[in-house]
Amino acid sequence: MNKIWLIIQREYLTRVKKRSFIIMTILGPLLMAGVMILPVYLSQKSDKVYQLLVVDETGLFTDRIRDTRSLQFTSTEDPIAKARERARAERMDGVLYIMRESVTRVSAPIFFETQIGISNIEYIRSELQNILDEVQLLSEFGISKQELDTRKVRVNVGLIDNQTDSIGNPVELSILSLASGLVIYFFIFMFGSLVMRGVIEEKTSRIVEVIISSVRPFQLMMGKIIGVAMVGLTQFLLWIVFTMVIVGFVSVAFPESFSPDNLMQQQFTPPGNGVIPGENLAINPDVNPFLEGVYSLLDRIPLVSILFAFLFYFLFGYLMYSAMFAAIGSAVDNEADTQQFMLPVTIPMIFAIVMSSFIMNNPQGPVAFWLSIIPFTSPITMMMRIPFGVPLWELGLSMASLLLAFLVMTWLAGKIYRTGILMYGKKPTYRELWKWIRYSG
Repeated sequence: MNKIWLIIQREYLTRVKKRSFIIMTILGPLLMAGVMILPVYLSQKSDKVYQLLVVDETGLFTDRIRDTRSLQFTSTEDPIAKARERARAERMDGVLYIMRESVTRVSAPIFFETQIGISNIEYIRSELQNILDEVQLLSEFGISKQELDTRKVRVNVGLIDNQTDSIGNPVELSILSLASGLVIYFFIFMFGSLVMRGVIEEKTSRIVEVIISSVRPFQLMMGKIIGVAMVGLTQFLLWIVFTMVIVGFVSVAFPESFSPDNLMQQQFTPPGNGVIPGENLAINPDVNPFLEGVYSLLDRIPLVSILFAFLFYFLFGYLMYSAMFAAIGSAVDNEADTQQFMLPVTIPMIFAIVMSSFIMNNPQGPVAFWLSIIPFTSPITMMMRIPFGVPLWELGLSMASLLLAFLVMTWLAGKIYRTGILMYGKKPTYRELWKWIRYSG
């Protein structure tokens, strides 16, 4: 055990002192903070107001289409040919030509000088439909659409756990479950590959011949796997801390751009004039709605169980896959030869990601159950199921199977590692690996 600890120290200290580790530790938070900050900045700097002439042959829409933050409408009585010439001469962005094709169909092509974007097109379609509905209601029933909206009874369907009375939002749970699974997939693949490349480097440089004269190959493999895991956790925690510091500093330096009202408006305002029909939104200036939403979400989800499960599946999922990556690295002489062995290792993780939408739509179904029990897919699949609630016996069975698979795969990988680490100049086959596993010497 003392030798394994020395190897862990060597792997950890060697990697954290590398220039690449320092650079990625600095660049990682900058990139993640940029992903959060840049959209807010660009959304405020890149807004363009499109000018459209409106030629209305029906007479129903004249001066009734509402302007938005990105669209301004100007009605004209000119015929369509003259309106198109005017739009070109006055450098406007296009002409909205409204004409009735039949009693039940209105056509509204846009002769554009500048593409106005899908969201703006959808707003125009929705606005025209609302005006038509309002005209029809007023002419046939004598009531306005606004009056109908105020009388409309709205239905809100939610989820409440019958045992704990905790409230769950399917959208929030889906986002949380998918994010948990993707994070585990990303780190298992990234740091598992580091183990494989580290083994290849030591094998090709012949350093390993000196090392295994003092330690057993299995001890070397375990020390390398755990050492790289500690490097990964260190970098992950530093990324979180530095990202929070950068985002916090920017939000303090530019309070107007990152004010709660502004963020709420950008995140929840639909295309168009920003008004949701039938809804009257009021924001309390004394309450930070963003933080209030975060606290409300934390109250609704089983945070402690999710964090515990995340650490468990991250650690043992990584250890199991890293053992296989280490075995692959010991069996080949260069990274190009790893491709034939990488595919069977990565397919289960990719399959779990591909099945993510099915799992989130049916988290208690038999497919989701078995994928969360099979150890090769359970680190990702179980993390997708836990936010929706998983019986304790299923969670215990999944953890036990993953722990057992880790021990078995480590034992098998150790046998491959023991022989393959000293093999040079020969491209192994699957039959060759099977012989190394069966070798008892």
